[in-house]
Amino acid sequence: MTYAALATGTHIIVGDGKKALILVNEGTALAPMLTVETVLNHKDPANHEMGTDRPTRVFASMGPRSGSPEPVDWHQLSEDRFAHEIIAGMVELAKREKLKRIVIVAPPRTLAELRRAMPDEFSKLVVAEIHKDLTKHTVADITHHLMEEMAA
Repeated sequence: MTYAALATGTHIIVGDGKKALILVNEGTALAPMLTVETVLNHKDPANHEMGTDRPTRVFASMGPRSGSPEPVDWHQLSEDRFAHEIIAGMVELAKREKLKRIVIVAPPRTLAELRRAMPDEFSKLVVAEIHKDLTKHTVADITHHLMEEMAA
């Protein structure tokens, strides 16, 4: 990541499967001043509230063998849906105001799901991706981590 990626007006998405912060840099690239624009929280319901699928049995087409497929990970599906909601919110924001650049900070699994949810014209705005989970950090700590990434 270069210093230009964090120029004035850059939006930063810091998210994971349960929380997302939408920050905007109101400072300069060398002296960023990040402010929180939006906070999104995702309620993670209990398994019994998300689904009641019992494992099914699968029988081989030949012979007496049977088995069961992998169980559905309802929490992961819920987190993946949340990543799609984050991108949908950013696309709406892009319609309301002119977004110049976007930096995404997320754990690898969430980052992959965010990429999958991104429309092509929106993905052109992404100037940097950082594979870290910083959602539990303060804005000052996030700024510090971004500056370290730029220096590397």
